[in-house]
Amino acid sequence: MSATAVPAAPRPTIRARSRWLLPEPADASAVETLCRELKLPPLLCRLLVSRGFADVESAKRYLRPRLEQLHDPSTLGDMDRAVERVVRAIRAGEMILVHGDYDVDGICSTTILTRTLRRLGARVTPFIPHRSDGYDLTAAGVRAARDVRAKLVITCDCGTSALAPVEELQSAGVDVIVTDHHLPGGPLPRALAVLNPRKPGCTSPDKDLCAAAVAYKLAMGVTQAMAASPNPVYNMIDLVALATIADVAPLRGENRVLARCGLRVLNETKNVGLASLRRAAGLEKKLITSGRVGFILAPRLNAAGRVGSALRGVELLLANEESVANPIARELEELNGHRQELDRAVLETARDMVRTLDLEQTYGIVLAAEGWHPGVIGIVASRIVEEFGRPTILIALEGNEGKGSGRSISPFDLHAGISKCRDLLLRFGGHRSAAGVTVARDRVADFTRRFNEVARETLRPEDLVPELRADLEVELQEVSDHLEELFRYIEPCGIGNPAPVLVARGVRVAAAPKTVGKDGLRVLLHQNGTQLTAIGWGMGGRASELAVGATIDVAFKLDRDDWNGDLQLRLADFRA
Repeated sequence: MSATAVPAAPRPTIRARSRWLLPEPADASAVETLCRELKLPPLLCRLLVSRGFADVESAKRYLRPRLEQLHDPSTLGDMDRAVERVVRAIRAGEMILVHGDYDVDGICSTTILTRTLRRLGARVTPFIPHRSDGYDLTAAGVRAARDVRAKLVITCDCGTSALAPVEELQSAGVDVIVTDHHLPGGPLPRALAVLNPRKPGCTSPDKDLCAAAVAYKLAMGVTQAMAASPNPVYNMIDLVALATIADVAPLRGENRVLARCGLRVLNETKNVGLASLRRAAGLEKKLITSGRVGFILAPRLNAAGRVGSALRGVELLLANEESVANPIARELEELNGHRQELDRAVLETARDMVRTLDLEQTYGIVLAAEGWHPGVIGIVASRIVEEFGRPTILIALEGNEGKGSGRSISPFDLHAGISKCRDLLLRFGGHRSAAGVTVARDRVADFTRRFNEVARETLRPEDLVPELRADLEVELQEVSDHLEELFRYIEPCGIGNPAPVLVARGVRVAAAPKTVGKDGLRVLLHQNGTQLTAIGWGMGGRASELAVGATIDVAFKLDRDDWNGDLQLRLADFRA
């Protein structure tokens, strides 16, 4: 009886899930100069040069951000006029309404100005509308100003598009100062002053400031004009850092200074409410990083505006006693849990809707449904973008209107794209990566078609595949605790200043991968005598690709295990 040969099992296919953009070789002379002048290791200098910091001075400013690097508040157009009017209101005892938006940026902006003006002796009422009142300064804000008999309204993180409400207030003898950072969608409101780095003609060198940074500069300008100590304003830079990171502002230029210096203050914050929020989130004894702000602290503060009242967030940050702050912090913790449940339900429905689309023909996604909570659709839009790689707008329908929130991919300017659909919308506002819309129910289908047409005109098929930009190619033996410590000079990391991505080629899978959590994998990698553990969050479904002995290229970031503090690789992607 002849033996039958058993064919070898086919090796699993290993494909990258993203387009890898590998770094060009760094300028050797620039690297040598930085090593010599700054006394830094070559690997860090290669990273600096690859990110555009090839001369000594720019590298120094990047590695050592200082408050002195911030631009003078007067560079914001209309600042002198705004400061003069606020000082006049304080001295005359006029009521000032500080009108914020219902996200972290709006909550922090409102807190910064309310605290500053009260310290200077002003009569101030903070106000944030409910989400049902709609985004921006609306009729609800006008009513609130009348109710408290305000003579001056200062908006925070809104107002740039509120032409009619501003006109109504100004005509009624109530001056309006707009502090905002959203791109103007048309003409500016006829306010007394418009402080917005993105408005045409503004001389601010940095256009990427979040609203809290604009409010911070107004607070500083008013404090200087009244010859008061600037220290209390400086101490609120922790709120600016919180808002800058939460609002996904690019962490470069002034934002890098504000975030770096603000995180330092945040880790030793004197703000009673922030300290309570940190305790409630289980972060009392942990270092607060940009990641922990973005994924732990900010969502809890955001929950107030998403599924509750954003004014509770302001009350928390204004609290001077733990007996006031602790119950609010616990309330926000509970609201965040409720928000997460809503997230999951909306995400599941949205995913099912996307799977019915022809993604070969759909470059821009618009989804609309009855019953979606308007406070969570922005978060879910971000998840859909991550999963399907297309600019996405989710619309919560109620009555004759729908309120939408959108997020985008890096090659697509969301605000500009929506602007080309303006004739189909009731209102819209936002910036390049995030925006909000209000649309009549009977125009949703038209808007869906037009938005996809605009996306198809702008994007190429390859734009829909996520890019993975690598900073350095390394051998595993170069990865060490010392390297991870050096990379802390790069922090805080986020949009505009991503955490360094390293690529190691020809790495061998040393042991079968194990599943971690709901959808992660842990795998042991080996190269030239060096073994390191790698974690791939969201990669549990790819474990079958990693056969023992397979040789792969890996793209990763440096990370530390939360439990034991050991160095590990956080996988971004892998390929054959």
